[in-house]
Amino acid sequence: MQKKILGLDPGLAILGFGVIICEKDEVNFSSGSVTLQDFGVISTPAKTPVEQRLCTLYDDLHIVIEQFQPDLVAIEKFFFYRMSSTILVAQARGIVMLVLGQHRLPIVEFTPSQVKLALAGYGKAEKCEVQEAVARELDLDYIPRPDDAADALAIALTAWFQS
Repeated sequence: MQKKILGLDPGLAILGFGVIICEKDEVNFSSGSVTLQDFGVISTPAKTPVEQRLCTLYDDLHIVIEQFQPDLVAIEKFFFYRMSSTILVAQARGIVMLVLGQHRLPIVEFTPSQVKLALAGYGKAEKCEVQEAVARELDLDYIPRPDDAADALAIALTAWFQS
């Protein structure tokens, strides 16, 4: 049974995405394979008005979903930071959730510590440890760049491990 998972790392300046194709062995359900389909980012320029940046995220995320036709979307769960960008990230995440709802896609959410635990084995792993695990799990000889795309792939892999 094949499943395509889209991982999303929401942000206003950069929204990371990663698409993996997972194949479960129907005889031995605990085994299977995962392959990378694509990854990248949707970027919005800092000097552009916020409303236009949100429109860019809206339009470009529709394109990503139409292009890859995911079966499941995994997204980083938002929790509050003590930073000035919290509201902007929340607005971007709202746009992402709207687009996913419009496409009626099933969604799973993971906290950063859940992703770290799933990929590196403990919830306080360093970013580089998670990125190395992404490369290893996807059988890549490089760490996907930029970091936001690697994070999106880590979120997608977490969904795969939880299925």
